[in-house]
Amino acid sequence: MWNESHNHFEARRLCQGKSKPAASLGCRESISNRLLVFNMEKERRREMAPSTSNLKQLLKYQSKCLRLEMFDGQGQLVLIVTHFIIKLCSEDDEIIILLKSLEDSAKLCWIYSRHSEEDRKFSTMFWNFITQLKVFFEVPNFKRTANPNEVVAAFVDLLLELLEEILHRRPYFIHGKVEKFIQTLKMELKFLITFLGDTPSQLTELETTKIVLKDIEAVANDVGSFLYSFFLNKDRISIGEMNKSLSDLLRNVELVKESITTHCFTVAHIWSSRMTPKIAVVSLSSVDSILDYIEDRINNDDRIADVKDQIRTIHQNLTNLKNGIKELEIERCQEREEFSMQFFYVAYEVEYIINSFAPVSYVTLRLLQVIEKIKPMRMQLQELKKNDAGMLKDAKYPRKHITLPGQRSLIGEDYLYGFKDAEMEILKSIREEPRQIQVISITGMPGLGKTTLANRLYNNPMIIQHFIRRLWCVVSRTHRRRNMLIDILMSIDIDNKEQFLNMEDEMLVERLYKSLKGRRYIFIMDDIWNVNAWDDIKRCFPDDDNGSRILFTSRNMDVAVMTSYKSRRNYPLRFLVEDESWDLLQQKVFNEEQCPPELVDVGKKIAGNCGGLPITIVMIASVLKNLEKKPSSWMKVAENITSYISKETNEYMSVLEESYNDLPMYLKPCFLYIGVFEKVREIPVKKLIMLWHAEGFIGKVERKSSEDVAQEYLMDLINRSLLLVAKRKSDGRIKSCTIHGAMHDMCSRLAEKDNFVKVITE
Repeated sequence: MWNESHNHFEARRLCQGKSKPAASLGCRESISNRLLVFNMEKERRREMAPSTSNLKQLLKYQSKCLRLEMFDGQGQLVLIVTHFIIKLCSEDDEIIILLKSLEDSAKLCWIYSRHSEEDRKFSTMFWNFITQLKVFFEVPNFKRTANPNEVVAAFVDLLLELLEEILHRRPYFIHGKVEKFIQTLKMELKFLITFLGDTPSQLTELETTKIVLKDIEAVANDVGSFLYSFFLNKDRISIGEMNKSLSDLLRNVELVKESITTHCFTVAHIWSSRMTPKIAVVSLSSVDSILDYIEDRINNDDRIADVKDQIRTIHQNLTNLKNGIKELEIERCQEREEFSMQFFYVAYEVEYIINSFAPVSYVTLRLLQVIEKIKPMRMQLQELKKNDAGMLKDAKYPRKHITLPGQRSLIGEDYLYGFKDAEMEILKSIREEPRQIQVISITGMPGLGKTTLANRLYNNPMIIQHFIRRLWCVVSRTHRRRNMLIDILMSIDIDNKEQFLNMEDEMLVERLYKSLKGRRYIFIMDDIWNVNAWDDIKRCFPDDDNGSRILFTSRNMDVAVMTSYKSRRNYPLRFLVEDESWDLLQQKVFNEEQCPPELVDVGKKIAGNCGGLPITIVMIASVLKNLEKKPSSWMKVAENITSYISKETNEYMSVLEESYNDLPMYLKPCFLYIGVFEKVREIPVKKLIMLWHAEGFIGKVERKSSEDVAQEYLMDLINRSLLLVAKRKSDGRIKSCTIHGAMHDMCSRLAEKDNFVKVITE
């Protein structure tokens, strides 16, 4: 009985921590071993069932003939303990041999039921057997498990079964105060067994935990001694002595409960860190499902009736916290994500407590702990809201990383493979199309060469000749208007840097506006992450219908669409084809020299494995430059490009990870989940959305179906250049998607680092 419930509890906990499969492997193996032992024990009990069944009948018969039992049901208590013995002992143990002898004697009594000699023999053996049972009324040395909690819990479960049977049989002395005391004792033992199941094995090494567990074991032994002394004896029971013993037992249990209460509050934070899934990425959508579950239990579960008010208060507080998190402007700041993680752990803990169906006194204690955790969280949320504006700002100017116009990008302007057509088309659009301001965006995955192309356009002689003013600004993910204004002014007048630094923001706005009024200008905003950066400064740029242009480079295809200007065009950059990839790799490795013939085949393989992404080709070229020019050395690189690049430079991964860091919290788990799919394979959208649903990643949006929300998540990832469209349906909707190899490597690495998922390969 205990083994079944405990294994169910462990298995459910592992399912709830499904985001960390790697860390759970050992636990699963342990559970499998325990289930195997349990099944073996069940088989042994099944084999013993006929004999114990016969023993039960014979005890009933003998009690009528010889008054063997001192009270109705005493023989049944013996049978309960007998089942416990079978579970603990081997076939060769002395107590099992004695049990078999008792069985044989009982059979003879059954056959020769009129022979008083056989009756006396059976009676003697029976009480001898009961005398030897005494050693089983204390916590046993159960060698099949290393967890002391399980040993004590198994014994307490036996005590509960005995008390339940006593109350069911209601012998002559069970009435009034005695019955009330036994009912209370049963309830308190349930409290203790719940604590044993709720104490993570990792915490058993704490000194406070050891003390509590020793106290529980001592109380369990006292209860065992009480049951044996009063219920397995030949003498008439003294109700007065029983009352006194029960009173002393309950007093001892109360002392243990006090120590448990103190202990629980002391290690509450440790419980959260040990029992909740060890992941660094959560979706508030998964908290939505937890809150829905809690609300359903409040409305439909009578087993928690006594604590419904507490749970309802906690549910309201958690709902308020969730709404407060969503209101924070900084979706991607570290403080917000850490707070959201803490919030998720508390919600998870509430669900766990409700699911435990523990005694009300224990649930009340645990819910009080949760309430104490929520109080400082409300204050912390208010502090986050207060500092929201400050989080939006970068450090004071100057920033450490500023790319000025004309600086070389990672790819380099001399190797503009695949961009020639795009460059000529954009030049034509810039010079010949409408006179009103036009927004032009160059979009695509990080590393495709957007900045390289923008640099080429900025320095193109036709652009220099056509525009009176050329302005440049690099936009960071957490932009600040003042920094952008200073960057822009410095791009046209670098000599007055000190003057700009000492000017107020409004003076900077006025200075920039006046310098552009009536003049045809082109303004390039490099690496813009969202349209808010443009909205913050757009009033500085007059529209005089003179052919001025705004050019964005962005990883997000929606940036240009979200601007208020009607005249806008987007130029998504494509990946390089095989020949272009090989040409770029050769140029970067050998400059003007020819590649040695023996390296051509393996070199083309390396270029092909870069997936047409220029930044990957450039990074791997820097690796190849420092290697021996031998096919064997290059082949090692071809087989594991990512590991070679990451060893040489962090710049490569940091460029890609910026896209992940920019994701709102609800999209991060959706993206990391892509890592479970095989690299370069097409991912059916229907299957992907179904799995997102199953994992609880899809949030609830008013007046939208979950299917529509999931489709929006998918499109957001595609528009951010994190996923690629593979196939479309006849109606234009996306049928399947894929992910670039470099992004997949980053996704898998981050998922493992954040303990989100562990992909196990043969």
